[in-house]
Amino acid sequence: MTVGRNPELDPGHTAPGESRRPIGVFDSGVGGLTVVRALRQALPGEDIVYLGDTARVPYGSKSPRTVERYSLTCQQFLLDRGVKLVLIACNTASAQALPALVAASPVPVIGAVEPGADSALAASTAPRHLGVIGTLGTIRSGAYATAIAARDPSAKLAAVAAPLFVPLAEEGWVDDEVAAIVARRYLEPLFAQDPQIATIVLGCTHYPLLRNVIARVASELAGRPIAVIDSASAMAAAAKEILVAAGAPEPNQRAQAGRLDCFATDTSRLDELAPRFLGEPISGFELVDL
Repeated sequence: MTVGRNPELDPGHTAPGESRRPIGVFDSGVGGLTVVRALRQALPGEDIVYLGDTARVPYGSKSPRTVERYSLTCQQFLLDRGVKLVLIACNTASAQALPALVAASPVPVIGAVEPGADSALAASTAPRHLGVIGTLGTIRSGAYATAIAARDPSAKLAAVAAPLFVPLAEEGWVDDEVAAIVARRYLEPLFAQDPQIATIVLGCTHYPLLRNVIARVASELAGRPIAVIDSASAMAAAAKEILVAAGAPEPNQRAQAGRLDCFATDTSRLDELAPRFLGEPISGFELVDL
């Protein structure tokens, strides 16, 4: 597992009280709550600070320079709250801003792309035929192609931007006729690129809500089962791995569930949307101005 780390700033060990510091997670909107959901399943005793930059969503249609600037601001917000680990719960930010985020952070930084690539390759057998669907910014960046080629140069990758999955997830239209039609519209050209695709990576943290319909339509098009990998679960596994490797106590052994503090740059519709992505009731968001 590859995790971004600035060797000049990170001491490489767990200091006294380090395990009590929270994990920081940020996203351009609410989709990153699927990462928080996965974290709370994998690491139920960990405290988490979440920031959704909902006033400037979406990142996927913005320039790389703008995405980097927004991402650095979000990360600094989390660092100011003493987090011990930063998760970039936004594939676009991971694809376009990870080097700058790692350079600016005194703690390890986990992006969405490399854990997703690792999980996709682990779920596949050679010769590997993989598909990636994501936002326009993520697909245009070629980040998944780069990450997968670095691990397995023989792997074949097809990619398609699927921007309409984001509003479908937010509207809760995740497993109905509309979702199936949209899924078929995106997946048909994906399989046209490579009919032998066996594994599809969900390159956006909104997409896990549509995982069932994506898997079903993909399997129908292929005529065989298709594995579907989501970066949210892969990031949670990477976070657990790095905390244990850093010498922290077994991170899920606390007697009480960890605390979740949520912040957002705009709170419109969050009461409606957040529980859908988090999978549990949420007490609310504190509005912040970055």
